[in-house]
Amino acid sequence: MAQKVKLSTIAETLGLSTATVSLALRDSPLVAEITRERIKEEARVSGYIYNRRAASLRTSKSGIVGVCVHDIMNPFYGEILKSVENELDRHRQTFVLCNHYDELSKQRAFLETMLQLGADGLIMSPAIGTPASDIRLAEDNDLPVTLIARTVDGSGVTSFRGDDTYGMSLVVDHLIAEGHRKIAMIGGTDLTSTGRDRELGYRQALERAGIDYRPDWRIQGPRSRHSGFDAAAEFLALPDRPDAVVCFSDLVALGLMYGLARAGLRPGIDIAVCGYDDIDEAAIAMPPLTTVSNGQSEVGQRAAGALLARLAGEPARESLELITPHLRIRRSSRLGGTGD
Repeated sequence: MAQKVKLSTIAETLGLSTATVSLALRDSPLVAEITRERIKEEARVSGYIYNRRAASLRTSKSGIVGVCVHDIMNPFYGEILKSVENELDRHRQTFVLCNHYDELSKQRAFLETMLQLGADGLIMSPAIGTPASDIRLAEDNDLPVTLIARTVDGSGVTSFRGDDTYGMSLVVDHLIAEGHRKIAMIGGTDLTSTGRDRELGYRQALERAGIDYRPDWRIQGPRSRHSGFDAAAEFLALPDRPDAVVCFSDLVALGLMYGLARAGLRPGIDIAVCGYDDIDEAAIAMPPLTTVSNGQSEVGQRAAGALLARLAGEPARESLELITPHLRIRRSSRLGGTGD
């Protein structure tokens, strides 16, 4: 078995102190850039592997951040995670990912694993039903937490997400301006802050326009492309069928448009359809989907920045940081065929 390369081996080869080599491998500005690169190249060539566990014992920092979301297959979370990763990379933090799929037991197992590994912090979009006590457990055991996309009352920590009430009101206002008075809403649940706030925006926009809210036109539940497709049958069976629909997310809207097309209807011509989140696929859908850009990139960047500030000593505080959304008007909501 080959002998394991040590830090001292690199130092001896280059005629440097082990302290200098250690600082260079941690990208310390105390070591000149040309020297850092020379040391890193020698480490690569010699096969040296940085011992994170040993470093953790010395510094009480693991360099690991846990990230826990509903489902990475949802492009909404993928866009957030891209920004989280970019921000953490700048500070040489590595993240470990968990998809909880709204299973509390899975989320709790991940939280416990992060505590056992001595992770530095946790960014999470909490599963449905997450109690504040779960977050306080992490905080009380020196695992700072920042929330994204959803909030938990009484958590004592900062949450970052788009202003869902305002964003949904934007898209409903748009449909009303296009002449629609019969507008349904499909998807989401009042079990999450996101679902509650988006429905509130829908209802407030109707109220401002003097349009009565009809509970039978509010179809809760769908949150995926498949469930949006399945919801098309329920939507088409509604009494006095609406001529426009806003969806909880772009995935629901895209699935709904497939379902409407399967039934022989033309989204954007026979029925106006709008989504929410402005994922990449929305702009190239057939027809291109009117939606709301919810600031996913900013949510990820700011959440990671806030966690890094906590790691630097900033105290915890419960607050909600809302990112302002923007309406993206495309052909799926313009029955006259105009738009992007």
